[in-house]
Amino acid sequence: MPLWTVHHTPGFFSDDDKRGLASSVADHYEKAGLPRFYVVTLFQETRPEDFYVGGEPASAGVRITIDHIARHHRDGDGRRRTAQWIRRMVEPYLEGHAGLHWEFHVDETSEEMWMINGLVPPPGGSDAERRWAERNAATPY
Repeated sequence: MPLWTVHHTPGFFSDDDKRGLASSVADHYEKAGLPRFYVVTLFQETRPEDFYVGGEPASAGVRITIDHIARHHRDGDGRRRTAQWIRRMVEPYLEGHAGLHWEFHVDETSEEMWMINGLVPPPGGSDAERRWAERNAATPY
């Protein structure tokens, strides 16, 4: 499961921006072979007086945390490619905002500590995972 949590100052993203970014994120992971419903994107508005950078409130800020659980990179090249893909995906939503501070990071979490609807997801690339992707839902296997 990729979980994207987008912390942002008020009014930064329109509803259309949120839908567009969340859809683009899900599209990418689906193309990479993950069931689309694995992808969760949360937008969390954070007031400038609660969003500090370098000890000072940020008038315009975006901080994205991404948890990768379903798949992990095996090497630094894969991690760098993913970081560049993320940058290219989010930049169109961030361009043109004066004084914006933005950043992201990705954590790779153990898949052994993950369930969907109480089910342990099937192994990556397995027939069971392909069935989950086709059904776009977690079902017993």
